[in-house]
Amino acid sequence: MFKVMIVEDDDIIRDNIADSLLKWNFDCYTTTDFANTLNDFIEEKPHLVLLDINLPIYDGFYWCQKIREISKVPILFISSRNTNMDMVMAMNMGGDDFVNKPFSIEVLIAKINALLRRTYNYADQTTDAIQHNEVILNLQDGSATVSGTHIDLSKNEYKLLHLLMKNHGKIISREKLLRGLWDDERYVDDNTLTVNINRLRKKIEQAGAVGYIETKIGQGYIIP
Repeated sequence: MFKVMIVEDDDIIRDNIADSLLKWNFDCYTTTDFANTLNDFIEEKPHLVLLDINLPIYDGFYWCQKIREISKVPILFISSRNTNMDMVMAMNMGGDDFVNKPFSIEVLIAKINALLRRTYNYADQTTDAIQHNEVILNLQDGSATVSGTHIDLSKNEYKLLHLLMKNHGKIISREKLLRGLWDDERYVDDNTLTVNINRLRKKIEQAGAVGYIETKIGQGYIIP
């Protein structure tokens, strides 16, 4: 079952769309926290986003850009703003289609199905990012975002952060981290791991996430 995320601040329109999608056997998620739309997107992992332009706090163009930084999921704009400039802007920001309000629910469903067919060929969606607290790890380009601040990671820093984030709440031993970085840790100086951890920790802390990676003496490292 495909999941559609609805980002619309008009309660009546949002509920009507959700009810109609449910009747067409879609799974729906409606966001109401318009300050944390990207966090909802990452947590819910929708197959398609219905995105209004006029939203509280940040507009739909802003959230489209943020989603495009970490995902290629199809985005269908729904808006009462129907000027050519709005449509061009929507496409330039990474939108895949545009529907003007008021619209026929049948037309909306047809556009959703067309986008899903083109994007997935009814195959499963792959995850483009993982998040824990304020840190988002982009699995496509190996970079990270900390509270909106972009940081570049080396190949080893990416591997370390990926392993720690996937196992957040668990202590990961130095031996396991070494195996995650290199095929045979016997030929690697243990100090190399310490250097990579310290560089990764410094980048994350400089971006604002102080204490994100903790050292457990004699045990390893943990993202709590």
